[in-house]
Amino acid sequence: MQLIYQRDIEEIVQGCVAGDRIAQHRLYKLYVEKMFVVCMRYGKDVSEAEDILQDGFIRVFRKIDTFKGTGSLEGWIRRVVVNTAIRHCQNKRRLYKVVYLDDMSQDVGEDLAECEFELDELLKMIQGLPEGYRAVFNMYVIDGYSHAEIAKQLEISEGTSKSQLSRARQHLKVLIHQHRKQLNKFNSEQSAG
Repeated sequence: MQLIYQRDIEEIVQGCVAGDRIAQHRLYKLYVEKMFVVCMRYGKDVSEAEDILQDGFIRVFRKIDTFKGTGSLEGWIRRVVVNTAIRHCQNKRRLYKVVYLDDMSQDVGEDLAECEFELDELLKMIQGLPEGYRAVFNMYVIDGYSHAEIAKQLEISEGTSKSQLSRARQHLKVLIHQHRKQLNKFNSEQSAG
């Protein structure tokens, strides 16, 4: 991890405001990996996440002059990227499609927070959620939006936001259950063989 000082951040921001390509490149290199993880949570695959990331950084560079310096630059960039991801989802118009899954009431018997997975495994499960579920889940659980804020951003009702979150959690529990069954089967085969 690269050590960067506040004066360096201020210099980079000033350079970006002035349109300096070197400053823009430095800013991009500092935050691209963290913002790509954000984009992967919202995108259905790497290609879509890369599109969101590119659009997000274009917005960052266009709006950098609005960064006031209060709070962290990373937090400000994250908010721009998340808003870009939300707009991307809205533009696809797939957010409004409600997907009803069969057997959603199945009790998996595990709390999502208690599960231990590699980051990439959990990310794949989140990406496996239907579009609307994924957006609400990310906004509420990971990015800390309230249901009122989600409803306003996605132009849905608060009840729909709560319902989508509940269904997302249930869907994730099913995915986790399936993953554990596969893992147990693999472990059993390894022990027997």
